[in-house]
Amino acid sequence: MKIRTWICALLLSITASTPALAWDYQGHEMVGAIADQLLKSNAKQKVQEILGFTLQVAAPWPDCVRSVVHKDDGSFSYLPPPLHPSYRTPCKLFETEVGSPEPSRPSPEQHRMEDYAKRNWYNCTYIAGKAGGCHQAFHFADVAIQRDGYDRRYVGTSDHDVVSAINACIAVLQGRPAPAPFSIKDPKEALFLLAHFVGDIHQPLHVGAIYLDSSGMSVDPDATGLDPNTETQGGNAIYMSYTKVGDEIKVEEPNLHAQWDEIPKEWGVTPDAAMLEQAKGIQPTSGSIKDWATIWASETIKQAQTVAFKDLTFSPVPKDPKFSDAPSRWIVHFPDKKVYDGDARETKRAQLAKGGARLAQIINAIWP
Repeated sequence: MKIRTWICALLLSITASTPALAWDYQGHEMVGAIADQLLKSNAKQKVQEILGFTLQVAAPWPDCVRSVVHKDDGSFSYLPPPLHPSYRTPCKLFETEVGSPEPSRPSPEQHRMEDYAKRNWYNCTYIAGKAGGCHQAFHFADVAIQRDGYDRRYVGTSDHDVVSAINACIAVLQGRPAPAPFSIKDPKEALFLLAHFVGDIHQPLHVGAIYLDSSGMSVDPDATGLDPNTETQGGNAIYMSYTKVGDEIKVEEPNLHAQWDEIPKEWGVTPDAAMLEQAKGIQPTSGSIKDWATIWASETIKQAQTVAFKDLTFSPVPKDPKFSDAPSRWIVHFPDKKVYDGDARETKRAQLAKGGARLAQIINAIWP
């Protein structure tokens, strides 16, 4: 492969690794750690038999897969982005053979990441006009906050969104094949994915979305039809501010989505006694297991309405003349940032507790 082509592929992997990471790895580990403590004995034994380690360890795995790139020769290789070394932190267990005399020898789990990405690369449309990387679309839905809940009739849903992905994982763990377009080859892969996607579905900006016009006003894509220029990419296209130096436009990171991914460092990656009690207090979801993901997505849309996007206003970022065809971007304005951050902190804690409790509920229901 030519060096320039390899660099382009690596840059694509970096950009693919940046958007739509529901919770940083600490949040995903937290969801898995809560579930580990709420599993019943038979379910805990089955998880250990299938995974060989805990749900806390497994939960970040689908974000590790984002570092797999498709090379020009048709192969798929795990190439962690060098500009984001922190992305590798939860992935190192999957990179090399545990106990191998050859520390650099790729592990079966690294091969699994590459194989999973290959099988789920071209089997759906991730973003209009973009070929490949379908597995990244499994992490989210983009239901407009004007909706009262999740329904497959709405813009931003699909047969490969996070609701569909959770149901595909459940099917495999129940001994049935994954429905198209998913390729999930075995229960171990299904547990990797389930542990992550149940965390994703509880992050407000991974299910509830705001669509904005060129002036920063909210629009309803279900009423007007979807204009791709109004998509905020789960809040990844919404920034805190921008500066203009000559013709160059620089936006201030983190974006709104990234702010919601982050959890306070002092929480760590395992629940304290209060969070565990909060998780234990989550009422089990009633009805059929096939409907649970839809119910949870609907709840998360309400969190997006009442907390994540409540009272926010937006203004457009001017187009950089050098990139006039680039996707639109916006600046967010908070009525009171301190109050907003406090509400977000409380919501994150509650959503993580729900995610852990509900991950355990699914696994306990499959293996009572």
